[in-house]
Amino acid sequence: MSESDTDSDAAAFQALKAHAESLERQLHEAEIQSVARVRQAELKAEALRAGIVDLDGLKLLDPSSQGDGEPGAVIAKLRREKPWLFAPATSSSAALPPQAAPLKRKMATEMSIEEWRAARAELLRRR
Repeated sequence: MSESDTDSDAAAFQALKAHAESLERQLHEAEIQSVARVRQAELKAEALRAGIVDLDGLKLLDPSSQGDGEPGAVIAKLRREKPWLFAPATSSSAALPPQAAPLKRKMATEMSIEEWRAARAELLRRR
């Protein structure tokens, strides 16, 4: 092996090493960004559940004070500090709508001949 081969191998190794370090840095930055995006999505979902009027109010959160706290706790603190960002709680929104009663079909034996013919014609049209 000549000295020029050794120099070119060392240069190629250094280039590969620099490229690997660059890729590791990019990966680390991408991981940090993805964690921040997930955190922001969790805060947004929790704010919507809490009845926030305008999602731009989330920009008022101080990123350094959020820490690793649960999104529910962060939004509850925001709601206490800035109640004007949230719609007032109403008792009517908490009530569940009544269950829909299933439609009871009339049996053919309960129909008159005209009703039976109309129902039969409707069934044949749906085919």
